[in-house]
Amino acid sequence: MDKQRTKLFNAIIYFSQNTRLCHKLKLMKLLYYLDFWHFKETGKSVTGLNYKAWKLGPVPPTIYYEIEPENNPNDMQEYLRTENEPLVKKDGRILHIIPKKKFNPKVFTIRELEILERVAKIFENEKAPEMSDSTHLSNSPWSRTIREKGDSAWIDYMLALDDEDISLFPEELKERIELDNETKELISKL
Repeated sequence: MDKQRTKLFNAIIYFSQNTRLCHKLKLMKLLYYLDFWHFKETGKSVTGLNYKAWKLGPVPPTIYYEIEPENNPNDMQEYLRTENEPLVKKDGRILHIIPKKKFNPKVFTIRELEILERVAKIFENEKAPEMSDSTHLSNSPWSRTIREKGDSAWIDYMLALDDEDISLFPEELKERIELDNETKELISKL
């Protein structure tokens, strides 16, 4: 299994154990914040997921479908189990995430772990609908994508960059990408 999938499953385990009411919609938003906040600071996502701008917010379609109990791939089944519980008072269901393995902090860098913990702490007691307010802010990557490209368009990670002190500048990110590519090329020649 690749490193990003291992990080993804460990992030899901962490969020399921460190936030209240961590069901499917909330999990999608938590993963979005983890990836986009990390990208803003480093130019790389944590999980490698790509996100679409759906009407209800940013969603990584791959994991959105895989997390359904009938769709859990084998690698996911090693780390967690999911179950649907019907809602009694209204139509719908709640997806429960049941970890099979202990959370492994060693798969994350120090910065990834810090952002994972920060996201969980900020949204620990929030319900998914309340989290939508922040993902739907007028200048958020989701909002800009909906406005400029329409519903179901892919959200460009570059939209995470802004003028906050912790954010990379686009030029700095391009330099890092070029350096990474040069390093990979040198290593391949060894």
